[in-house]
Amino acid sequence: MSPVRQTTLATRCEASGHGLHSAEPVEIALLPADPDTGIRFRRTDLAGAPEISARAGQIRSVEWETSLRAGSVEVRTVEHVLAALHGSGIDNAIIEIDGPEPPALDGSAREWCGMIEAAGVCEQGADARILRLDRPLTLVSGESVYAMLPDTGFRVSTSIEFEHPAIGRQFVSARVDRSTFREELGGARTFGLAEWEGPLRERGLALGATPENTIVVGEDGVERGCELRYPDEFVRHKALDIVGDLALVGARLECHIVAERPGHRGNVAVAKKLSRELNGDGPAFDIQKILEYMPHRYPMLLVDRILEFEERERIVGLKNVTINEPFFAGHFPGHPIMPGVLVVEALAQCGGLLLMNEYDDPADKVVYFMSLDGVKFRRPVTPGDQLVFEVEMLQLRTKACRMRGVARVEGKVVAEATMMASVVDK
Repeated sequence: MSPVRQTTLATRCEASGHGLHSAEPVEIALLPADPDTGIRFRRTDLAGAPEISARAGQIRSVEWETSLRAGSVEVRTVEHVLAALHGSGIDNAIIEIDGPEPPALDGSAREWCGMIEAAGVCEQGADARILRLDRPLTLVSGESVYAMLPDTGFRVSTSIEFEHPAIGRQFVSARVDRSTFREELGGARTFGLAEWEGPLRERGLALGATPENTIVVGEDGVERGCELRYPDEFVRHKALDIVGDLALVGARLECHIVAERPGHRGNVAVAKKLSRELNGDGPAFDIQKILEYMPHRYPMLLVDRILEFEERERIVGLKNVTINEPFFAGHFPGHPIMPGVLVVEALAQCGGLLLMNEYDDPADKVVYFMSLDGVKFRRPVTPGDQLVFEVEMLQLRTKACRMRGVARVEGKVVAEATMMASVVDK
């Protein structure tokens, strides 16, 4: 089998417009790049034209958009242009941009794909980086559930479900390659319910959304001027977002992504997981790093490792529950059940790791939890269970935070709570 070579653009291509969220005017150019450059954004409006690599390690925000940051330099809403490059098989490109956000264009990847096709694709001498999965992987992020399966190419299958009758439940499955992406997924536009407009704009989001770049769904269905390009355009756009977010792996993908109710937060968690697979990395935090950050020791250290970590955003931890746990001797003899308070304690420890990462001297700090709200226990935890804890940062101040935690066994919720914590000196 002949090797797969890296590619770049044959020539420069340009576009201009307004950002989807910022509404700021912007000009952008996609340029050829040398082998092994990857995809890089270059902020030409800033002194020194600093660059940000489009890699999972640069992810800054995943709320309603995917944003990248390097130091104080940020580029937001990168998913559509990255989807076009990824779907077109481009490995290396420089994206020059004179503002913080690419132009929305028509709210899809179709015009980006057209620009790339017009510029041409040039094969390079170096071998492409390829991630070939050799085993299934799974990931749960909030209500989003993902399976990553071995495959000979890149396929995305996704389902969404909205209560609005104009959307309802939709499913799509599509191969992602240069010959199919533009027609199958590339033309699907971003969308939103009319009732979201006010809350989003109060938060400085969707300021550049118009009927030309956003499908708006009102009480009576799709609003005038937003006629659908596909009967299932909503789920196709969600699949497009997956393709764009997984460009942050920095490699060609040979896997089948199956996603239920995907969102940017879950997509980038998948990108980080696949990046670790590509680079042969272990867990985000192993037990040695946990011991460096946490004062807890046997029998009160209740987290074995950290699987996923998004700075200031989210953490996923794991504990293997065995019959040798000391609490099973008395809780209860002949009917071992992990005390619910210890399940919540393990959630809190994961939250503490997320918070302690903010400090350069974690060994000199300790996390105190100030309150627990909305604590619910859904089902018992017994020997042989593998607990997976997901904690999301809701609010972060100088030395205090509010977090939401959910504990699951085999994807089923066993406990949940909202937690307030602060960091103090020992």
